[in-house]
Amino acid sequence: MSLPDYLEIESRLGAHNYKPLDVVLTRGEGVWVWDTDGNRYMDCLSAYSAVNQGHCHPRIRDALVEQAGRLTLTSRAFRNDQLAPFYEEICALTRSHKVLPMNSGAEAVESAIKTVRKWGYQVKGVEPGRAEIIVCADNFHGRTIAIVGFSTDPTARDGFGPFAPGFTVIPFGDAAALEAAITPNTIAFLVEPIQGEAGVIIPPEGYLRRVRDICTKAGIMLILDEIQTGLGRTGKLLAEEHEGIEADLTLIGKALSGGFYPVSAVLSNSEVLGVLKPGEHGSTFGGNPLACAVARMALKVLVEEGMIDNAARQGAVILDRLRALPSPAIKAVRGRGLMIAIELHPEAGGARRVCEALQGQGLLCKETHTHTIRLAPPLVITDDQVAWALERVEGVFGRLGG
Repeated sequence: MSLPDYLEIESRLGAHNYKPLDVVLTRGEGVWVWDTDGNRYMDCLSAYSAVNQGHCHPRIRDALVEQAGRLTLTSRAFRNDQLAPFYEEICALTRSHKVLPMNSGAEAVESAIKTVRKWGYQVKGVEPGRAEIIVCADNFHGRTIAIVGFSTDPTARDGFGPFAPGFTVIPFGDAAALEAAITPNTIAFLVEPIQGEAGVIIPPEGYLRRVRDICTKAGIMLILDEIQTGLGRTGKLLAEEHEGIEADLTLIGKALSGGFYPVSAVLSNSEVLGVLKPGEHGSTFGGNPLACAVARMALKVLVEEGMIDNAARQGAVILDRLRALPSPAIKAVRGRGLMIAIELHPEAGGARRVCEALQGQGLLCKETHTHTIRLAPPLVITDDQVAWALERVEGVFGRLGG
């Protein structure tokens, strides 16, 4: 089929809930992807950080194929020989006490909400049905009904109510607002260490340390959504490490499988996950042997192949070059590690045209919230590939002007 054929069929038969760039990809390797016409592109989105290890990483692929030939699914009605090693390895790596394996990032968020509510009633002593969770404005935690109910993005929220109660929204990056919002019914604070979908919004230095202290003092649980920021993206295994803290519950997904399979997890202390009893929560596919085998290798290559340190080093190079761009179209450049955003002035004509121009130069990225371009290449990117990408970004901004 030709490109117009693919686009016509998608438009005619698919729900119009995405607005992708008009490129149809058919193959990937490392930082590169190829379209159906044979054109090569550098992927600077990494499937929203699900492909941190690069496309079709051979060691993860081999683990997938080997396990797929042995055993793929048992449900949790029976045990499998990959779950216990997965638990052991991820707990050792992240210093966690308990793990709840799920499939998608949104499922991890929903699982954390359910579990911390039960903890609030059973352990903290909140009156049944009164538990409150504090969240931040401009958050992005997924697309389920409960989650969009506490979103402040009209596109994500409007037309989907009624919503579940029990959530209080405060400004992101404002520790004083968190402290003021806590009531006797507050059980947790759910927050992204860096707001990805909002445009790579980084909170003030010391914010997470202050948040950790507030939650500890108030006796509430700190839940960090590291589904995008975690597993090396910011130059640390987890973004919480930049401020030397540990959350009570940490949510991971996306890169937990290196892009091969949907895998997510709630990492927690025993106090919270210990409240779950048989039959109270579960998932047919959560913790299946195929997922566990893939996740084990995805974590292993991140560490053994130096991808986390590479993200820190290459991210610093990219940020320095982007901040030196003289383009009047650029309002701000933000980032940590290889989680980077270029925000444009509103009068610059929108980020979509820049993404389309970069596509024409062989580089794929995506706009968010109209005026911001996100750059998040796989963590395997090399010095030469960084130089190649920066030449194209600089060239496009030079030609587009303000």
